[in-house]
Amino acid sequence: MHYKSITRERWDETIKDLLSSHDVFASLRNEFGQDYEFISSEDIPDIIYNEPKPVTSLKNFFLPVKENVTSDRETERPRIIIGAPNCDIEALSLLDEIYLDKDFDDHFYRNRRENTILIGSDCKGIQEHCHCLSYGIRPFPTKIADLAIFLLDGNVILRILSDQGEDFINRIPDATDINEENLLQSIDTEHSITESLLENANKGLPDYIRTGEIVRNAGTEIWKKYSATCVSCGACATICPTCTCFLLIDKPGFEKVKQLDACQYPGFERVAGGEDALFSLSSRFRNRYMCKYVWKPEKFQPVACTGCGRCIEACIGKINKNDLFMELA
Repeated sequence: MHYKSITRERWDETIKDLLSSHDVFASLRNEFGQDYEFISSEDIPDIIYNEPKPVTSLKNFFLPVKENVTSDRETERPRIIIGAPNCDIEALSLLDEIYLDKDFDDHFYRNRRENTILIGSDCKGIQEHCHCLSYGIRPFPTKIADLAIFLLDGNVILRILSDQGEDFINRIPDATDINEENLLQSIDTEHSITESLLENANKGLPDYIRTGEIVRNAGTEIWKKYSATCVSCGACATICPTCTCFLLIDKPGFEKVKQLDACQYPGFERVAGGEDALFSLSSRFRNRYMCKYVWKPEKFQPVACTGCGRCIEACIGKINKNDLFMELA
């Protein structure tokens, strides 16, 4: 794998130069934690690297919560997103398979993907609910992103993951090749430490395939038990990096508005005549897990849960899906 290095000072200057030609987003800390923000030159020294994870996922950059899909729009400036963790990046592989399907291509999604340089971030350490490794996803990017970033001893180490990433880094004259084995070994050691933390924190949690088996065979009582505190707010689905259900709403003037929807909302499956297969709370609750661990694996190659843990953190009812799975296992 090809690595290049640049000093943090020169990297910050590079980002500042790019602001004239690109919209740049990166993770910053605010009163609620850290999240992706539109970057100005004053923000550059405060960009967070290698800390998991932004509150919101990458999904919103490519699938807005609400957009008019029939109106004309101006050409968007190219963008750079810095610091995405691998749980978010791996989620894009599922979104790509859905929205870049050769027979049902979503050109709005495609344009945003092609217009974006994605710079991932290797995670140093974990948060309480991180469990990516349990589902076969490593805590550092190896594909899909264009570059991956790792801060080490005042230098920015950039791992090249795509042709677009190589073109980007070749335009930075101060970025030099890395050949020192001890430096690369230090990065591998940090990766191993983070993976060990994930393994120790998630002992007993079944892997993705096993989770699908136990969800498929679970009886009704477990869903009633864990949905008892659910308030149908839909936070789990809307914050998830892979959940992308939407409504297509007709507006006057033959306009259509695409709006994010969630299977946890009452009425999600209601049809003409008032029939609703997911009328009961426990049925809606079960539906989400069936979708992520049973139905999507039957149709798509990438996993539908990347182990980011955001659904646990966002839940008003304090429902922990990992507790549910370990009880079933």
